[in-house]
Amino acid sequence: MRFLPDLITQYHAQFQKDVTQEHGITAEIQSVQRALLDGKFHPSIQLSQLFDKLLRRSKYPMEVAIVGQFSSGKSTFLNALLSKDILPTGITPVTSKVNFINYAKEYKLKVSYKNGAHEYHSLDHIAKFTDQRESIEDVKYLTLYAPNEMLKDISFVDTPGLNSLSHSDTEITKKILRDVDGIIWLTLIDNAGKESESAILKEYLANFKSKSLCVLNQKDKFEQAQIDITMAYMQKNFSEFFAQIVPISAKQALDSRVNEKEVRLQTALRELQEEFKQASSANMNALDLEFFTQEFQHYTQAVKAIKNRDQSDDMQIMKESNISEVLSFIEKRLRPQAIEAKKFSIRKDLDSVCEIIIKEYETISGVYSALEEIILTKEDETIQAFDAVYLKHSKELFFMHEKIDEILNIIAQSIFKNIKVSKNIRFDKSKSLLGIKITEVEYESLRVDHDNIMQELFYLDEQVPKQVKSALRYFSNIERQSSEDFRDVFRILKHAIQAWQEPYEQIKKHREIASDEEFANTRQFVSKVYENVILDYHRATLANISALEKQSSYLSAVLGFSTKQSVEKNIFSIESNMAKQVKLFEREPLKYSIFKPSIQTIKEALKKDFSFEEIETLLTSRQNYLYKIVERAQEQFREINLQQVEYVRGKKLKISKKIEQITIIKKQIIH
Repeated sequence: MRFLPDLITQYHAQFQKDVTQEHGITAEIQSVQRALLDGKFHPSIQLSQLFDKLLRRSKYPMEVAIVGQFSSGKSTFLNALLSKDILPTGITPVTSKVNFINYAKEYKLKVSYKNGAHEYHSLDHIAKFTDQRESIEDVKYLTLYAPNEMLKDISFVDTPGLNSLSHSDTEITKKILRDVDGIIWLTLIDNAGKESESAILKEYLANFKSKSLCVLNQKDKFEQAQIDITMAYMQKNFSEFFAQIVPISAKQALDSRVNEKEVRLQTALRELQEEFKQASSANMNALDLEFFTQEFQHYTQAVKAIKNRDQSDDMQIMKESNISEVLSFIEKRLRPQAIEAKKFSIRKDLDSVCEIIIKEYETISGVYSALEEIILTKEDETIQAFDAVYLKHSKELFFMHEKIDEILNIIAQSIFKNIKVSKNIRFDKSKSLLGIKITEVEYESLRVDHDNIMQELFYLDEQVPKQVKSALRYFSNIERQSSEDFRDVFRILKHAIQAWQEPYEQIKKHREIASDEEFANTRQFVSKVYENVILDYHRATLANISALEKQSSYLSAVLGFSTKQSVEKNIFSIESNMAKQVKLFEREPLKYSIFKPSIQTIKEALKKDFSFEEIETLLTSRQNYLYKIVERAQEQFREINLQQVEYVRGKKLKISKKIEQITIIKKQIIH
């Protein structure tokens, strides 16, 4: 009966059942993977790679670390499990690097260096990379591959001895103990429980009882009574560190395993394959077929001898080695724990992945929220700033009105002063006894000294042009300052948004699994915030300034280009009225009279010619032009604000929906 191989076969069959159970966690990973790698989330390459790692991890065999002080038989123990003298043994701490022992279809050794490089070697070179007596400082760890069925289910980790002289060795081993699914503490029966070992157990294994097995090696060297005494002592004093304590003989297990029929048959076949491989690489031609024939005959004879060999002694030695207790512990204790621990760990990682992506999306959402808050909170400040513009310049408009009124006063006074009295003669007809009597009557009439008025107002000291220029300069200053104040109002929001923009223009993801494209899109939005948000406010501001300039141009035209024409027109109007008065007076002197117009009458006529009522409405009415422009500016600002808030909220809503979708995915992860 092939005791250990049968046990491994049974173990493998049980493992297949467990793998079927583990398919559930693989399906869970794939479900979350499909959801989070959907194109709508613009997933990163790192996220895709993470899911690949999780899927590989879900299918990884459980890891069992072999730990102990050097010379406790760790390498011999592993060699026994592998049925081959692979790992070097010795009285000095030869295993100076971590050795990962994994499954492959053929034996090989992978050397991983600290600089990231890898290289493969045959097993013949293993001692070169594991012996502390060799110079191997640049080696990080080794991976040994073997075609052993057990390694499909279990990956062993051979650690440096905890009593090694190298501090880095013990630190590496300490880290491994936290991460593996099971720990096999290997110690010699005659060394078990000694003070040096007790200190090491307290330091390294105090928190790993549920997954730790104590293996007392070299039971073949002691009587059963001695073994029983040691077992009782260990169970009494060290049960806090181990779930179980088992005495074994690694040497017996190895000696019996290497002689098993199946192992020897595999060895013979590999030796034949190696001979054929070397012959092929030597380019042997058809004449050398005899070599292949002879080698195959030798193989056939070896197989026959192996099959005919009596293995009863080997089977007895295997049973006495008690190594089956180790496999039983792995199967019944560590395997269920490892499966559940793996499920728990992977689900925790999936939950963490969702949480990380949610947090990253919340970071992006915060960018839009911050902009939305600025737009909303600056609305009242901006509206009040518009009111302040009106309050600041409305008094100046009244003063401008007074300046124009003063110009009209000057013109009216000049005209009034230059209305001259002149002597005229009229002839009255009357009836007398002698017939029609004609009487010459002298009367006073009025005339306007047009030339003198024009000289006084426009030519000699340019009184009116100077006043007009002064008024226009004043009004131009009002328009210029009002325009700048409108720009300042625009700058309230502009500067606030630019302050928001600066830290976010280079916003980057905090975790590598987050979406590069989502953050790139956010940076692009931030960099184009002028075009996307500010531009509409700027256009409205320029339109308001344009309206101010139109009013300035209109008033400049009224005052600057038509003042002289208006005076001429007013003089002509007065002269025409005077001529009418003279005609009426001469025709009916008792009914009509000639009168000089008052300054106020002249001024009223000037106002009409100057369109003063319209100017007065523009400058001093309750709804003057500045009031209307400010009112329209406020309406526009509110309209644009509403549009931009909706625009930004639309951007944020898309992110919020993604957060909601990922939150749903997160809730569907089994906890």
